[in-house]
Amino acid sequence: MSQRQHSLDDLLTLMAVLRDPEQGCPWDIKQDWDSIVPHTLEEAYEVADAIERRAWDELPGELGDLLFQVIYYAQFGQEQGRFDFHDVVDTLTAKMLRRHPHVFPDGSLNSRRALGESAEAPGLEDIKGRWEALKAEERAERSRDTLEASAASVLDGAAASVLDDVPRTLPALSRAAKLSRRAARVGFDWPDSRGVIAKIREELDEVEEALAEGDRSHAAEEVGDLLFAVTNLARTLKADPEQCLRATNAKFERRFRHVEAALAAAGSSPAAADLATMERHWQAAKREERREIATFLGDSRP
Repeated sequence: MSQRQHSLDDLLTLMAVLRDPEQGCPWDIKQDWDSIVPHTLEEAYEVADAIERRAWDELPGELGDLLFQVIYYAQFGQEQGRFDFHDVVDTLTAKMLRRHPHVFPDGSLNSRRALGESAEAPGLEDIKGRWEALKAEERAERSRDTLEASAASVLDGAAASVLDDVPRTLPALSRAAKLSRRAARVGFDWPDSRGVIAKIREELDEVEEALAEGDRSHAAEEVGDLLFAVTNLARTLKADPEQCLRATNAKFERRFRHVEAALAAAGSSPAAADLATMERHWQAAKREERREIATFLGDSRP
């Protein structure tokens, strides 16, 4: 007889026991909202890493680790009388129903069947526009709630911003992309990618000027501006800058490992080799990659 699969209720029970002051685990008992956040970010990246590597056998475990972070926060909320896991599920379901009126026209899970198959489905652009409009309404509502809960003398006249609710804890590159997308939606953008490229050149010139003046602090500030401009270029190409950089990181790692292996085969190491030798092996790694790509395309084409 096969063993019964554990259920979501089992997972919620497990967390409650882990956090029990009498029976629980000392490490889990001492955790709080802030201490778990770094683990949440790490688990999210491990999910992304498993997907990029197509490690499908690892993915259920990584997704489970990420889900466990949600269970943690729900447990904290329940212990403090703020909310529980069922509130999380209810809030999410209600939000998704609200944001998909083209699928659930009356806002209920059963409304799609009542609509019938003859209904005309909206286009992707219409769906995206409606989604963004609904999110903007939600941001405005949250902003109004914040204003009402704050000191009127300080916040009188404040208005909702399109940049509201962009999490400050996002990786800087991802946050830059999200901030620039939000601003672009209301027209604060270049007409095309040429304007962004000109901005990148401008920022690079300013880095060089700061370095020529010996002002390293100003140069570092300008590097930040340069990175932000490059992020905008990725956005105009409809590319995720975080994913672009992750791919480049992987490429750099792959090529540098080739350099290390080639040097080791010659009885040397990066610390002992000169730059010209390492560059020669680096270029060899690039040529090998091109040959592999060409071979793959030649084999895969009909």
